[in-house]
Amino acid sequence: MRTIVITGGTDGMGAALAHHYLRAGDRVVAVGRNRAKFEALVAKASAAGGGDTAPPAAARAEFLAADLSSVAETRRTVGRLTERHARIDALVLAASFVRRRRHLTPEGHEASWALFFLSKYLLVTGVAPLLAAAARPVVVNTAVPGARPDAIDFEDPGMATGFTFARSNAQQRRANELLGVLATGLDPDLAYVTWGPARLVRSGFAGEFGTAARLGVTVLGGLLGQRPATAVRPLVRILDDPAPGRAAYRGGTRRPLAAGPREVEECARLTALVEATL
Repeated sequence: MRTIVITGGTDGMGAALAHHYLRAGDRVVAVGRNRAKFEALVAKASAAGGGDTAPPAAARAEFLAADLSSVAETRRTVGRLTERHARIDALVLAASFVRRRRHLTPEGHEASWALFFLSKYLLVTGVAPLLAAAARPVVVNTAVPGARPDAIDFEDPGMATGFTFARSNAQQRRANELLGVLATGLDPDLAYVTWGPARLVRSGFAGEFGTAARLGVTVLGGLLGQRPATAVRPLVRILDDPAPGRAAYRGGTRRPLAAGPREVEECARLTALVEATL
């Protein structure tokens, strides 16, 4: 029985993955903010059944309540994972909340940078010993690959000036690619995958949208989007057969990594910046 940890594990693609692995007989730890959604997910998995020899889904499901835009709550989540588990086989980083405008958390961090990168940095580095204890460890980071190599503003990562959604999104994506350099450097046996769906996915589109924008994405999602359970099928194949090292995918199609000649140097610079910030 594997232990699968999924942030954002009660909504969208995270919930679809949690449901799949509960049905497959694995232990699933869902990190999220809504226990009611988690309990509904577990009830659905229990009703669907699983392997004949697997314990009931409720006995293999664990919920950790956390707002991962909070550094303190992310650290507390790492501590709880370390206390409760000797091994993590797969870590899926899928928590999402879209902000179109710059917003500071109560801790003083820019909220999108905190959720989409700082929390992932803390989780990946914090549970590294638990991943190293697994036979075939894998981290899947749902940061869509392909950001520009120069997307990080090392002087102003919180974008106190010049914040735009596009700049913020590109910076997070590139930072998460560099996080893979750090993670696989610490553990060469680790598979680290940056992944994005091949096309639009029907979901709740959690975040700050105006009425027109929300209506637009809802209509487009309904017309053109794929169901979360369909979207994660190629991701399940990656999780079930991980290959050590870094990789990038859109859906089931492998994409080239945006590697540059200064990548290791930039990873070290990013690590130093984050450690100083935290």
